[in-house]
Amino acid sequence: MKLKERTANHVHTAFVGEAKAHQRLLMYAEKAKEEDLPQIAHLFRAVAAAEGVHSRCHFALLESVADTQTNLEQAFQSETTVNGVHYLKMLREAEEDGEKAAAIVFSQARDAEDIHAKLYKKALNHLIAERLTEYYVCTVCGYLAERKPPETCPICSAPKTKFQKID
Repeated sequence: MKLKERTANHVHTAFVGEAKAHQRLLMYAEKAKEEDLPQIAHLFRAVAAAEGVHSRCHFALLESVADTQTNLEQAFQSETTVNGVHYLKMLREAEEDGEKAAAIVFSQARDAEDIHAKLYKKALNHLIAERLTEYYVCTVCGYLAERKPPETCPICSAPKTKFQKID
């Protein structure tokens, strides 16, 4: 279904807002849990789940989810573009502005996106094999490791304890 431009812009704005709210509320839930407020953490997680439903509904209006091979190809292209174009520009401009913290985050994300693209490419090349692999994500920078987490993150030097197994 092709939306008219104005409506598509509204749906995109709503998608971005709901996706941000989803992540923000999950972070609020973590903080409430740290502060030993389990019911408030539970409330934040519940509302985050609802916001996730909203964002998925908006996404479904904007883009279709195709077969796995097409999805992998699209994900590979997206990661490659984000890594090779967008993060390079953001990093350069953050450095020009003297925004060191933003430059570090952009640099780490760019490097992690490169790894993501390589994993998608690998999956495309081995789609038929369907071998199961465990993945571990660095909760500091987003680096993704296969099979087991490294002792330290090759992007941000976070220790092994900062890696989360993805189920």
